[in-house]
Amino acid sequence: MGAAGSSALGRLGLPASRLPAQPRPGWLAVTALGLAAVALGTVAWRRARSRRRRRLQQVGTVAQLWIYPVKSCKGVAVSAAECTALGLRCGHLRDRFWLVIKEDGHMVTARQEPRLVLVSITYEGDRLILRAPGMDQLVLPGKLPSSNKLHDCRLFGMDIKGRDCGDQAAKWFTSFLKTEAFRLVQFEDHMKGRSSKKIFSTLVPNYQVAYPDCSPIMLLSEASLVDLNTRLEKKLKMDQFRPSIVVTGCDAFEEDTWDELLIGGVEMKRVLACPRCVLTTVDPDTGVIDRKEPLETLKSYRLCDPSEKQIYKSSPLFGVYYSVEKVGSLNVGDPVYRMVP
Repeated sequence: MGAAGSSALGRLGLPASRLPAQPRPGWLAVTALGLAAVALGTVAWRRARSRRRRRLQQVGTVAQLWIYPVKSCKGVAVSAAECTALGLRCGHLRDRFWLVIKEDGHMVTARQEPRLVLVSITYEGDRLILRAPGMDQLVLPGKLPSSNKLHDCRLFGMDIKGRDCGDQAAKWFTSFLKTEAFRLVQFEDHMKGRSSKKIFSTLVPNYQVAYPDCSPIMLLSEASLVDLNTRLEKKLKMDQFRPSIVVTGCDAFEEDTWDELLIGGVEMKRVLACPRCVLTTVDPDTGVIDRKEPLETLKSYRLCDPSEKQIYKSSPLFGVYYSVEKVGSLNVGDPVYRMVP
């Protein structure tokens, strides 16, 4: 075996001085290759063993899975979904892959146009069907023609692209909202998402998102909502908080303590707690914005630790943002495991 072979085996921890400098019978070459294979196998085994050292502790069960195709519009409950690096997917339904914008490209959400929450979405074949009170339905193809215009959009002061969904969609949203001219755009897989490192000033996992606020996954437990509802006169439904994954079988706010999770074949890592804003005060049934509840009640008992005030400021915390470390499939009924070192 020549010098190149000696160098390669040396990197595997086999001393080059023990290797013959001149060609030898075939069985020696086979032996050397065998040693290399053993060494590679040992490295792989050690890595796998290191992963297996993390103990799995079941902390709950998936109760609901939600996809919100158009940002700020109604969600679609699904029984199974593919969890991609950019969020949940079910066929052509992608989480927050569609966005309403002003003609100058700035995003429009229910913070500015609360009636967006009244727009419902169903999925038939490869088409999205949008419905709203007093409107004929709008049919959108799952994939847009590449000839459609690309827009430069602005989300929370950051640039991102969006493919125009056409004049019919623009007229539909403009007619429904009745305040100014709007357009609808779609994110595409080949487009560059917004980087987590630019969204947050603190240390977070490295990932990209399309049109969600902060991360591809937001998780909330049923028990946390039950706890909140004991403090409110008007009981709220889960869809007011727009989680991707709803967990049952745990205590209220237990999700605050979960760092790394395994659900189905998906591994997720905690990013930050979810700071809540005025969007939570929009009634999903009427499209009326209250600007008070549940924010005022949440602020009475769900503010951050003073040491984290530079991150969350005065926003109350309700739910947890996660990044997707390993993609896979999710199903309602899947056990939720906390990965404990």
